[in-house]
Amino acid sequence: MSESHKPEINIDELMEKIRQEVAQRKHQQSKIQVISNSNSVNSSIETSGIKWSINHIEALLKNAEFRAILRTKWPDNLNRFPFNFSRGLQNIALKILNFIFKDQREVNFNIISALKESVALNQQLLAQISILRSQLDERLTAIETHLQKLDEYKGMQGIKEHLFVVDTRIQELDQRFDSVDTPVKELEQRLDYVDSHLKELGERYMINENYIKSDLWQQKRLITLFLEEARQRLPEPLNQQQLETFVNEENHLLDAFYVAFENQFRGTRDDIFNRLKVYLPFIAEAKIGESDSAILDVGCGRGEWLELLQNNNYTARGLDINRVMLEQCRSRGLEVIEADVISYLNSLPENSLGAITGFHIIEHLPFQILMKLFTETVRVLRPGGLVIFETPNPENILVASHNFYTDPTHRNPLPSTTVKFMAESVGLCRVNIIKLHPYAENFKKDGSELAERLNDLFYGPQDYAVIGYKNDL
Repeated sequence: MSESHKPEINIDELMEKIRQEVAQRKHQQSKIQVISNSNSVNSSIETSGIKWSINHIEALLKNAEFRAILRTKWPDNLNRFPFNFSRGLQNIALKILNFIFKDQREVNFNIISALKESVALNQQLLAQISILRSQLDERLTAIETHLQKLDEYKGMQGIKEHLFVVDTRIQELDQRFDSVDTPVKELEQRLDYVDSHLKELGERYMINENYIKSDLWQQKRLITLFLEEARQRLPEPLNQQQLETFVNEENHLLDAFYVAFENQFRGTRDDIFNRLKVYLPFIAEAKIGESDSAILDVGCGRGEWLELLQNNNYTARGLDINRVMLEQCRSRGLEVIEADVISYLNSLPENSLGAITGFHIIEHLPFQILMKLFTETVRVLRPGGLVIFETPNPENILVASHNFYTDPTHRNPLPSTTVKFMAESVGLCRVNIIKLHPYAENFKKDGSELAERLNDLFYGPQDYAVIGYKNDL
């Protein structure tokens, strides 16, 4: 808190306002008391008078209602001479009178009904007046109590001294806050720096830990293999076949490194798992994934696609040559095989698979091997079988010029038109290209047609998938 933000307190002005308020309250209290006493007497007199008037009106209405009813009996005071008629003449006279005064009788009844409603309304108003008077009395009592409490606030000099003490304490607190504010801000900045530094160290530690664990496992396996081969040959030296076994292990020396590389640049397992859900409708539409139409995922890597298929009750197995990744897949209960993709496909009979999939694998293969992959894929698929290959999209300039070459094992970017032509040339039909994973909208720029074009070139889809089917004719 700073001095410029603290409101100023004028003690003298505040005390003067309090004195004026107290004096005004006392004057109002005495005035209200007089009015209240006068009104209570007058209101009681007025209310009793109104009640008497209503009772009198009700009596008059009863009498009028009695006189307005239909006459069915000859009045007793008319039974004397000269009106002493026979019973028949009396009835005729009554009918004539009732007929003559029929309209007047109806008018009388309407007036009586209206007056009754007016009396009922007045009675309701009297009840509401009584309730309001009670509430007014309670309010006046509350005001009187409040004014009495105000009278208790005396000793203005004591209040002034108390306010002065409070103001002094506020100034002291402001000074303390000002002295503490700067160190607190400095501490917050240091904590933010430490937090970001710890977060960075934690991420680096996780990457290094995974790499070291995988590499140690790899080294342990190589040492175990060497000792086993040596034990079989002792006391003789290693033969040519055993030496070739060790030489072949050179292909796996970087397995642990590539797993760490994938964890850093490919994306988290959850991210890839969710991205691959886009392909599930194609699997369902092709009606594959049963035991007689299994799905083979070549270059299965960490097994996100296999796990997604397994969760949806499809029969699938994976193929890879990275032993660290294969071990991770097996730890999740996934069926995987260590084998070269072309050699494995050559070993399968025709029409034996329902689908072959590969995500970010074809850009790793030389052109001749890629063509063999397409050819063998068509051979082992059953009629109506499905092919899905996903790869980086070189139409995105950032992908084609930089992101693609982040992975040192990539060979060449593959334009979608080229891959589609290759698929159709080996006999696949209904081949489509699906473009996927554009940059987030906050990367894009709004504006002219040129800006929209640049958005497509730089921030458009980063990947695409070629999807085709084996002719079922």
